[in-house]
Amino acid sequence: MAATSYPSSRFHQVHGANVRLDPSRTQATRVESFANGLCFSQEPLAPGEIFLVEIEEKELGWCGHLRVGLMACDPCSLEAVPEYSLPDLVNRGDSWVFAITRNHNRITPDAAAEQVSGRVRGFLSDPYLLIEQVRIPRDKLVGRSRPGRYSHILDDLYKTNVLPATARRSRIGVLYTLQPDGTADMHMVINGEDMGPSARGLPASRPLYAVVDVFASTKSVRLIQVEYGFRSLQTLCRLAIQKHIVHRLAIDGLDLPPLLKNFCKYE
Repeated sequence: MAATSYPSSRFHQVHGANVRLDPSRTQATRVESFANGLCFSQEPLAPGEIFLVEIEEKELGWCGHLRVGLMACDPCSLEAVPEYSLPDLVNRGDSWVFAITRNHNRITPDAAAEQVSGRVRGFLSDPYLLIEQVRIPRDKLVGRSRPGRYSHILDDLYKTNVLPATARRSRIGVLYTLQPDGTADMHMVINGEDMGPSARGLPASRPLYAVVDVFASTKSVRLIQVEYGFRSLQTLCRLAIQKHIVHRLAIDGLDLPPLLKNFCKYE
């Protein structure tokens, strides 16, 4: 698959009154209160282009978390940036915003074993997240609870790296996909998992800007740049480790475990 090139993500110069952007406009911090934290993407998103942020800093004492979505108008056209994305921005029309909660991606005790098994299988055999025709490297999408030089490869195959959606270092993204009827579906991606269509029937003929509301307990977020198509260094390192395991098993005359049977298709 040929690599798809998108411009580097930046926050728009139009934002809420309590937001401060760093000089690169890739970090947004709410400097006071719990509201007036609305931010937008610098440019409208292309179909399949994810706008991905990582929660950098939390603030105790407030109820509520990050809010993310899309808006079908240029932020420059706003007479004033609303205090809240919900309900203020949404009530203006042409905006689709959802609050991220602690319950996103939560699994029940009965499903925990299967979920862990699925994550291990995904680690070994599926380095990409597929959303309809969109193919995104998982390495950039997964928030990591224990960052370190090799933790993304070796910390018990991601099992101990699962983060709550609202936690520090959690990664939240929004994108849209084109539909046969000419509309768009909005998808939320939380720590490498597609939440499915959060909204349908968006006007794909109009520019769709990402919306990030640095609200309440979320104090600061930073943008994560995502490159499509080419394997990242993390993916290449993981595949190298898998190849070594396969080689050692062959030397020792052992059968290939089921988890590694799909390895060769990524060679």
